Amino acid sequence: MKEMGTSVGDFRSEDTRRLKERWKEYLRHHNMNTTQQRELIVDQFLRCQDHVSIDELLARVRKRNKKIGYATVYRTLKLLVDSGVAAQRRFGDGQARFEVTGDHHDHLICAKCGLILEFEDDDIERLQEQIAERLGGFKVVRHRHELYALCPKEQGVAGGTCPADAAR
Repeated sequence: MKEMGTSVGDFRSEDTRRLKERWKEYLRHHNMNTTQQRELIVDQFLRCQDHVSIDELLARVRKRNKKIGYATVYRTLKLLVDSGVAAQRRFGDGQARFEVTGDHHDHLICAKCGLILEFEDDDIERLQEQIAERLGGFKVVRHRHELYALCPKEQGVAGGTCPADAAR
């Protein structure tokens, strides 16, 4: 099992260039113009190492340009999802979160503090394929695997800590 921590992974500059090209091709294909505001939002989003909400991305963007509004960030994130550069996730906290598209991974979410850990596990992937086959010859084409749990701190374990505490 490969644990990925709280980030989508460290994207190499090659990955970022590939995603930026996908973004530019999407805009060309849909006859859309690029703007300085949109490009600033895209650049800040591609630097995100976590699952970012619209408000969180807006705060990051406004450090560079205070005039950018919520609606501009919202519309740009929708375009990023439509272009395949971003994926929208909902982890039960009532807030949409976005992550940079990358390799497939699953999520472990603390139901109380909201910590999100990403992981990959070949055994889980194999088991899902076996279950689909056993239940009638299905072939898995995509899936989303989210585990909701309580971190040791939120369980009230004596001396228990939250993995997010170490990162702070």
